[in-house]
Amino acid sequence: MKDPVLRLQAVHKSFGEVTALEAVEMEVKPGGVTGLVGPDGAGKTTLMRLCCGLLRPDRGRVEVLGLDAARRPERVQASVGYMPQRFGLYEDLSVQENLDLYADLQGVAKADRPGRYRKLMEMTGLAPFTKRLAGNLSGGMKQKLGLACALVRPPPLLLLDEPTVGVDPVSRRELWQIVYHQVEELGTAVLLSTAYLDEAERCDQVVLMHRGKVLGQAPPAAFSEALQGRTWRAASTDLPPRRLQKRLKKLPGVVDATIERDGVRLLTRPGFHQTRVELGEGSPPVILQPTRPRFEDAFIDRLGAGRKQATPTVRPRRRHGEGDPIVVENLVRRFGDFVAVKGIGFRVKRGEIFGLLGANGAGKTTTFRMLCGLLPVTSGRVSVAGHDLRTASARARAHIGYMAQRFSLYGNLTVLQNLRFFASAYGLRGARQRERIQWALEGFELEPYADTNAATLPLGFKQRLAFAASLMHEPEILFLDEPTSGVDPLARREFWERTNALAEAGVTVLVTTHFMEEADYCDRLAIMAEGRVLMEGTPRRIRQEARTPDHPDPTMEEAFIHLIQAGRRAA
Repeated sequence: MKDPVLRLQAVHKSFGEVTALEAVEMEVKPGGVTGLVGPDGAGKTTLMRLCCGLLRPDRGRVEVLGLDAARRPERVQASVGYMPQRFGLYEDLSVQENLDLYADLQGVAKADRPGRYRKLMEMTGLAPFTKRLAGNLSGGMKQKLGLACALVRPPPLLLLDEPTVGVDPVSRRELWQIVYHQVEELGTAVLLSTAYLDEAERCDQVVLMHRGKVLGQAPPAAFSEALQGRTWRAASTDLPPRRLQKRLKKLPGVVDATIERDGVRLLTRPGFHQTRVELGEGSPPVILQPTRPRFEDAFIDRLGAGRKQATPTVRPRRRHGEGDPIVVENLVRRFGDFVAVKGIGFRVKRGEIFGLLGANGAGKTTTFRMLCGLLPVTSGRVSVAGHDLRTASARARAHIGYMAQRFSLYGNLTVLQNLRFFASAYGLRGARQRERIQWALEGFELEPYADTNAATLPLGFKQRLAFAASLMHEPEILFLDEPTSGVDPLARREFWERTNALAEAGVTVLVTTHFMEEADYCDRLAIMAEGRVLMEGTPRRIRQEARTPDHPDPTMEEAFIHLIQAGRRAA
């Protein structure tokens, strides 16, 4: 058996009074992919930084390629490939100049560079873009360039800290193909942290972490085997999936209920054997079909079972006019000679969750910013809450809540100060402001962090704070731009429970996401590519479009990739 390329023995690491890692033991063997998984704040990034010699443990030993990382950090850094969450690309340099810079840093001989560059550009699909500034690349292309820079000199150990956060499913698949190539062709060992648990299923081994401790290391299937007989699937012709989920979640013995395709997936406690459940309220009984457990079920069972989450109370929305709250007709946006949005149109109904999906660079965020009044419309008509954005954008914004793609609150202000600021910005004063701030602190479980600077919050709590701030003025329309990017499955579940409650109360929601399982939470979807809408319809209709005799029941991710690739072939 080959020796591990990475071994941690009784590793402890603290930052002041905060314990980031406690007695961590783990190994990574050569020639495979080891996934590092855990909730926000589990210690994954700290562990990664220890493994590449950027931090030193307080106690214990980190051995990398036979080297003590604490004693020989320079040798370790010269020997491994490391891609942090926010990879250090130089955005004012071209793709080629970034590659040259990292080749210089890694000591790659001039004679070896042309062949290596050709291979990397072929793997990443960046060959046509070597002269383009890195800052002008889409999110997925930036991630692929970051990975190429980490691989300029093929390393025996590659450390990837959430490399697929914020990239679309097509780019995510391409990134994984690059990773597999390194493993299969070059025997590289890969340690990869991820917030996407379907990616954990692809790994040879998974290290599950929580609060700085390793809860287990094993193949993904070993975690889920213990759940045999505890996972089910339910569907109803009488109730839409969102309402079916809400009712099933209340059943005794149900640990978790998530929307999956046209039905609901259940994780139950041991001893739950019902195959027919009564939902009451005049609904017919629902038949439960057993289904195979997956790694995400094990994650929720270990870390989320029994957790009681506060859900903010939401008042039913008053109707403002009779028309659709969002109307988009022939919308165009130009940046100089570049047309980012090319004459798109759609309508969103009151109380509807409408998903806007697309590959990186498809024009989703540009569309969002126009609908929020943050970016001028070049041509076309946009009506939000009955107001034409070209003539009455300020009045429209009073009805809008907006949660940006990146955390956009004030990091040097506390949670409470941020809430006060946004309440004031939305015109709330006196008792009304105090009432809404207390609502946010209690409903989003932010009270323990009220005096904590926003920049130091765990990612899941940053998301809660941003969500709460967008709702301070009780908007009737909510824009959510990739709101769950990078957060763990527990935080995603909390987010969608709150969003569903808003929609049930009559709030209209427009959301973008790269996490395709979330698309099933939407009532309708529009899929964009290169500034156009490829298809619009319910999640069921979009999946039907991708059905083939060999693949009669595609997932939303498979349907998305099918449509994007078909659109590219037709272009």
